[in-house]
Amino acid sequence: MQLDVTTLSTLAGNAAVRAVLAAMDDSGHGGVRASHGYVFQTLIDAEPTIGELAAALRITQQGASKHVAELEALGYAERVQDAADQRVRRVRMTAAGRAVVDAGRHARADLEARLVAAFGPADVETTRKVLTGLLELTGESATIAGRRAPLPPA
Repeated sequence: MQLDVTTLSTLAGNAAVRAVLAAMDDSGHGGVRASHGYVFQTLIDAEPTIGELAAALRITQQGASKHVAELEALGYAERVQDAADQRVRRVRMTAAGRAVVDAGRHARADLEARLVAAFGPADVETTRKVLTGLLELTGESATIAGRRAPLPPA
């Protein structure tokens, strides 16, 4: 049986996520889930309110609060008062959160290096071009480039 590209990309992506999360767990960053990565991407360059985070992730404020509470419990994010308006609370990544992001980047780089070793740089680059093309065809390139990728459907 030959699977279509859409199914293969979904299955391969999910397998890659599991491998990255396992590597992060092995490096002492347990408890991180794939959905947390979407929150981290929003927090890398910003300190949003829960409402802003929810809008960026295209989820409810309740859902955003849940994700933030999970990251706070792990020590990877914190809520702080806005400097200009004490009534406003913003979410920011902690130093431990930045370490998790670095661990994730390292795990993904390691996985890619293993792909290059197994298949060669030309095949990996061709795969990158095809997957980038898939993002362009589906209209997702801009959201990815702007760190605005929504959470995948449940």
